[in-house]
Amino acid sequence: MSTAATALDVAIDTSRGGRIGAVCAVAQLFEVPERSLMSGIDKRALDRPLRLLTHGALGDVQGDRENHGGIFKAVYAYSREVRAAYAVESELELPDGSFGENLVTTGQDTDETVIGERWRVGTAELEATTPRNPCGTFAAWIGDPRWGRRFTAGGRAGAYFRVMVEGEASAGDAIEVLDRPAHGITIGDAFRGLTPGDARALLDWAQESGTVLYDSLVGSAQNALRRAGEDPAFPDALRSTGRGL
Repeated sequence: MSTAATALDVAIDTSRGGRIGAVCAVAQLFEVPERSLMSGIDKRALDRPLRLLTHGALGDVQGDRENHGGIFKAVYAYSREVRAAYAVESELELPDGSFGENLVTTGQDTDETVIGERWRVGTAELEATTPRNPCGTFAAWIGDPRWGRRFTAGGRAGAYFRVMVEGEASAGDAIEVLDRPAHGITIGDAFRGLTPGDARALLDWAQESGTVLYDSLVGSAQNALRRAGEDPAFPDALRSTGRGL
């Protein structure tokens, strides 16, 4: 296995528009003894539609509900092209669902998704909320204790979404971008580290639009502003983990 930990440079052909390459659901629970939990990270492609509900994909499971799940992390999407690049770089077999994703995209770079961007896939409508941060369960699943560091260095997080309109998504569905906020701050920007300008643009947009942001995303933006000597004030009413709602 390669020990390189460099940002992945992946070319995704977006000229024909994005599509859902596969929809994935939990195949069986994965035991993580060191964390005393059973995880739903073992997802595999379905030959039927996947029902997307407010609190997550039907049949999905989160072993660590303190850090996973909730309405802002209801659906996880990852680009097939990026996962394939990880497979080559890491010398691993990584089929659809290997990153615990519900939606596998093709022709759509999930890391270039703007925070607050809305998609229609099948009969469901989704809103991009936050990047995925690698955890110990992810490293255990991949079988590499350094995986969190490698994944972070790769700079390709994939996007979490909230479900704005419940519905079903299937392999082959087109990804229709319904709205893309003008602030332009992407999931990848947030994962790799917000600049003070990014942070201010994101927080200003949320306040102007009345959009509730994922709690840790707000924290990252505030930290970026503090480091620049700027005021990080932001209304508590516009930040939430989305869990317990």
